[in-house]
Amino acid sequence: MKKTMLMTAALAAMILGSPVQSFANVLEARVSLSTQTMTVRKHGRVLYRWKVSTARKGYVTPRGSWRPKRMHRMWHSRKYDMSPMPYSVFYHGGYAIHGTGAVKQLGRPASHGCVRLQTANAAAFYALVREVGMGNTRIVVTN
Repeated sequence: MKKTMLMTAALAAMILGSPVQSFANVLEARVSLSTQTMTVRKHGRVLYRWKVSTARKGYVTPRGSWRPKRMHRMWHSRKYDMSPMPYSVFYHGGYAIHGTGAVKQLGRPASHGCVRLQTANAAAFYALVREVGMGNTRIVVTN
């Protein structure tokens, strides 16, 4: 009986648009390819807006919406000469949001497809994802 009531209440909350922790995106990272920025929202409130670098000519940063799949405090790209990828949050195959030392490139397309940002910002995002959980995080890449 209690289980049925809880399921009914959760369904009603979803339909009526009430915030329900288990169904909501607590954390959202929205990457804009046109402005080369990433906006991070927690519970709908903007926490950060950072410059990023996405795919340069000849490469692609896929558009879409995903939940993170895996995280690594430090990853090295096997595909691109073992390049360091600190604070990696992988969201679609080999695509990740991660830190970079190439900060002069931020704000314009410069990557092989990943979303690169200043390492301190990547660390802050990584910590937020760990705090709320990958299941409560959404990464959205738009034009």
